[in-house]
Amino acid sequence: MEGDRRGWRACVLSGAVFAVCMAGTTLPTPLYGHYQQKFGFSELMVTVVYAVYAFGVIGVLLLAGNASDTVGRRPVILWGLGFAAASAVCFLGATGPGWLFVGRLLSGLSAGLLTGAATAYVMELAPPGGAARATLVATAANMGGLGCGPLLAGVLAQYAPWPLYLPFLVHLALVACAALVLTWLPETVRERRSLRTVRPQRPGLPPQVRSVFGPAATASFVGFALFGVFTSVSPAFLAESLNERNHAVSGLVVALAFFASTTGQLAVDRVGVGRSLPLGCAGLLAGLALLAGALWADLLALVVLSAVVGGVGQGLSFRGALSSVAAASPAEQRAAVISTLFVVAYTGISVPVIGVGVLAEPMGLEGAGLVFIACMTVLVSTAAAYLLRRPVPART
Repeated sequence: MEGDRRGWRACVLSGAVFAVCMAGTTLPTPLYGHYQQKFGFSELMVTVVYAVYAFGVIGVLLLAGNASDTVGRRPVILWGLGFAAASAVCFLGATGPGWLFVGRLLSGLSAGLLTGAATAYVMELAPPGGAARATLVATAANMGGLGCGPLLAGVLAQYAPWPLYLPFLVHLALVACAALVLTWLPETVRERRSLRTVRPQRPGLPPQVRSVFGPAATASFVGFALFGVFTSVSPAFLAESLNERNHAVSGLVVALAFFASTTGQLAVDRVGVGRSLPLGCAGLLAGLALLAGALWADLLALVVLSAVVGGVGQGLSFRGALSSVAAASPAEQRAAVISTLFVVAYTGISVPVIGVGVLAEPMGLEGAGLVFIACMTVLVSTAAAYLLRRPVPART
């Protein structure tokens, strides 16, 4: 019994470390308007600054995504915390857009290192038989941390002094606390090897996975693209079109999408993997429709609803996609297939978001958003139609 308590304490603390790091990746979201005023750049520059993060994540996933299996969980997590701290320092000392690019890239490196290593660490620290609860801890830490970032920054920017500095100072303090906690936690990889033995993970797609991978990857792409647009341009839309300039409100809207995604991911255990992917596609379609209504009618309530409904759809579809492609993959190629899925998903955070920024100049945010919604609707509708004809087996 005492051993179980120690195990759960370590599991929850490792989840807290995970959440602190992930919060840093979304911390700048409500602050981009301040940076636009300070440095005088366009909405396109906002989307490019945001998208740089995805390139950092993809690079780490491909080059060192399996590093923690080799050198241990704690060293990789510590490196992730180090990159998170360096990112905060870049934002604190920013004197131009270049600093924001570097800060976002470092944030992407941090998330790329943490996502796999911290998830595995949380699972391994749980007592025997606690896999289901450990999955809950890891999911809540990941998506909850992403949601807490914009909420924390929005509240501090609105109600406290130094809006471009205090959020990052608070995050630096949290990172320092997380590093101290990490020194107390045990290492779970017993046979560690040198960093020189780490090899890049090449994306792979064996023939037997392709029928499942197509709709799964499409739904993941759309879900991440929806999150990308929410976190990069929704504060500007709220300010310009709805005259809602309260940073805490814009941070809350973004946070709701991530919290809803957590709910969607946890619901997969109830609805089953076989049904979660088509249900997730339906949720994404509903979220896109609500977002179109919000852009057309300039209604804050529809923005909030689209964040919640689209977030649940993203959570259902992404966890369903991950589970289905993992189950269909040969054991010796499973890591490569999952890496490929993550590359597609994180491409959704970058390419469509930059496209919205490009179109925002001639068409305005509303017009660019409607074009984005139309493109994403075609993609997710195609995936949903395919899943109706060839459902994912329930056994996955």
